[in-house]
Amino acid sequence: MPAAPSSPIPAVLVKLGPFHQHDTGRLRAHLQRVPDPRSRRGRWYPLAGLLLICACAVVSGARTITEITEWGQRATTTVLEQLGIRRHLPGRRRAPSHATLTRLLAALDGDALDTVVGTYLAERDHHTVGSGSAPRPAIAVDGKALAGSAHRQQRHRHLLSAVTHAPTVTLAQREVGAKTNETAAFRPLLEPLDLAGTVVTFDALHSVKDQVRWLVQEKKAHYIAVIKGNQPNASAQVKALPWEQVPVAHTVSGTGHGRRESRSVKTMAIAANLGGIAFPEARLALRIHRRRQESGKRQTRETVYAVTSLDSHQANPAELGGYVRGHWGIENSSHHVRDVVFAEDASTIHTGNAPRTMAALRNQPIGRLRLLGADNIAKTTRAIRDAPEHAVWIWRITDSPLLPGT
Repeated sequence: MPAAPSSPIPAVLVKLGPFHQHDTGRLRAHLQRVPDPRSRRGRWYPLAGLLLICACAVVSGARTITEITEWGQRATTTVLEQLGIRRHLPGRRRAPSHATLTRLLAALDGDALDTVVGTYLAERDHHTVGSGSAPRPAIAVDGKALAGSAHRQQRHRHLLSAVTHAPTVTLAQREVGAKTNETAAFRPLLEPLDLAGTVVTFDALHSVKDQVRWLVQEKKAHYIAVIKGNQPNASAQVKALPWEQVPVAHTVSGTGHGRRESRSVKTMAIAANLGGIAFPEARLALRIHRRRQESGKRQTRETVYAVTSLDSHQANPAELGGYVRGHWGIENSSHHVRDVVFAEDASTIHTGNAPRTMAALRNQPIGRLRLLGADNIAKTTRAIRDAPEHAVWIWRITDSPLLPGT
């Protein structure tokens, strides 16, 4: 139902929801679990209050610490009190300064912040293990470089994340030393998550035998592993299967972002009489052929091979193709949003843990808005931007869309 012309809530926000009563104060309760790195002396603001200012500012589209500071300065006294920032004595700042927030975000424990953000978002992830024709929930493991965080002799930071396919919600995130070290962070990233019955997707970098064996045997999850040259035996075996004798089981095509793309999927049971595949718990082999035509460019073709622990009765070819496509879609639904809407790649923040904590603060509103049903994060943040009380409402810190006295 569209908002009435006199409604103080932008129409794009009216579509979000539903909200639930138990949401009230839930984010604050989670943020209170983050250790406070500041000295006890001279703490003018509670840590949870400062992190709530950051959450409200970023869901309003703030891209930098300067913009977060400006959001706090624009907020009314009533809004700040809702966030736990009490009115101070005359002459004292009523909102935190840029220096206060900069020091805090640089010193904050990035692992602790990512944990509470992931836990908060996971509580609203209502996906359950599929039954009948419903697909199983899926989580993609993927890495992202913070390109602007490099400084002098310091290399850029690199993060590894676990992100649900639909809606795209970051449930866990860890910083790794460099992209080649992603495999070492795979198990610590997923260890805290309940993965029973889910499908975990990842690219060839993480197609490591010990890790997929751990997923299936200990975490009771399924996997879809892309097979490339880093697993030479398995790669040769999958490619050598008699694919020419197998009909295409599923095709799909679509247009978007100035290109047309089509995909075809073939599946084959990995039978012992075919020699099997040198990969743990593998039940099916997949061959995905992609054709892409961009305006004014030559058509490109790519064939990708994968194996999965799912059997044919657990997922049909359309669902298997959907899982693979969903993994590729994380780039558009999560990483692209962080770069375009929140200017993550352009950010030159590099001090201490600040690049990592800012990434967590961006994951938080993306996940929250996706779970509330927002399909255009940029448009939604613009609708929230002009009224600080809307941000407080989105996080369900207050029960009403407009705060008294604002």
